[in-house]
Amino acid sequence: MEKRVVITGLGAITPVGTGKEAFYEALLAGKSGIGPITHFDASEYATRIAGEVKDFDITEYGVEKKESRRMDRSSQFAIAAAVLALRDSKLDLDEEDRDRCGTVVGTGIGGIDSIHDVYVTLFDKGPNRVSPFAVPMMIANMVSGRVSIELGLRGPAITDITACASGTNSIGDAFRIVARGDADIMFAGGTEAAISPAAVAGFAAMKAMSTRNDEPEKASRPFDADRDGFVMGEGAGIVVLEELEHAKARGAHIYAEVIGYGSNGDAYHITAPAPGGLQARKCMELAIKDAGIDPSEINYINAHGTSTGLNDKNETLAIKELFGEHANTLAINSTKSMTGHLLGAAGAIEAIVMAMAIETGKIHPTINLTNPDPELDLDYVKEGARELKVNCALSNSFGFGGHNATLLVRRYED
Repeated sequence: MEKRVVITGLGAITPVGTGKEAFYEALLAGKSGIGPITHFDASEYATRIAGEVKDFDITEYGVEKKESRRMDRSSQFAIAAAVLALRDSKLDLDEEDRDRCGTVVGTGIGGIDSIHDVYVTLFDKGPNRVSPFAVPMMIANMVSGRVSIELGLRGPAITDITACASGTNSIGDAFRIVARGDADIMFAGGTEAAISPAAVAGFAAMKAMSTRNDEPEKASRPFDADRDGFVMGEGAGIVVLEELEHAKARGAHIYAEVIGYGSNGDAYHITAPAPGGLQARKCMELAIKDAGIDPSEINYINAHGTSTGLNDKNETLAIKELFGEHANTLAINSTKSMTGHLLGAAGAIEAIVMAMAIETGKIHPTINLTNPDPELDLDYVKEGARELKVNCALSNSFGFGGHNATLLVRRYED
């Protein structure tokens, strides 16, 4: 018999705020975290805006300055979010069996800034000047490895790399690990630090990103007729997943229960989603079947909502096809309208949004939806934050390569 799994800790590092309260309050206020790129000189780039994490200092989370220079920014974000989630959970890991505490942290790109720096050093100064820490800084699995090392988690230590579905896949896979009894506690989520010359240039060359450089706060506009591409963001989200009886035994605060997870592939195209949202619909169906609920029990969807032409259209079609008339009663929003698209971390911070929606009884708006696309006619919560008793919530994440992932959470009831 599978065990029940609950969320008992939240840690967020985002362009609109650090920590669950600051993060969610900014979202409810409709605050955009998008601005001019400062990480590098983007003056010659087609896209010159992004959602950057400001005033971040990893030493505030227990990492020494010297050690911080030996890890990529993506790993720093992951550690910081994990530490915040640990503090929020009020777990005392010294009292736990650390062999039954693990981590699954996803990333879409990993240490791309470190890769860039290695090649600059290699070409400018030669191979003998490359740092001995170059490889550990570059490899993507280090985002979970570093969290495991920092917190002393000796259970499963895994990195999911499924592009923009990474964060959701990571939480879903960690959910499975706890449910089948292979761990009592899992730190799960995603991290990304890809606002770098190569990544920005690459996405810009694909014409996937917005070029609304003069109005950065209005550039990410999911479901709007004037959307012209996504805006890149950075940061991390980590949740503490805990076996229910374990959480109850220590008197943990329970934000929500994870009840369903679906994952599949489009098998269609390296960047474009399958036509009509067919596989996205099937992915949602998988999660709902896994949860053993009726689709009518869901009353809130945190959409992938990237502000790209194909995604917003296909996701809307998938929701309509699956939910039928009930689709018109669903509250749907896009966190990316304010944070930008955190790629491998997107699904992780959006899982935190679902937990906070259940906790607060409020859902955030989709900002910049001022000229609705006539083909996209569902309730995208465009008028501002809304009070809503969220009973059951669903979150979608879809990534390049045809990776799809859906997570279902509900209000905890004993």
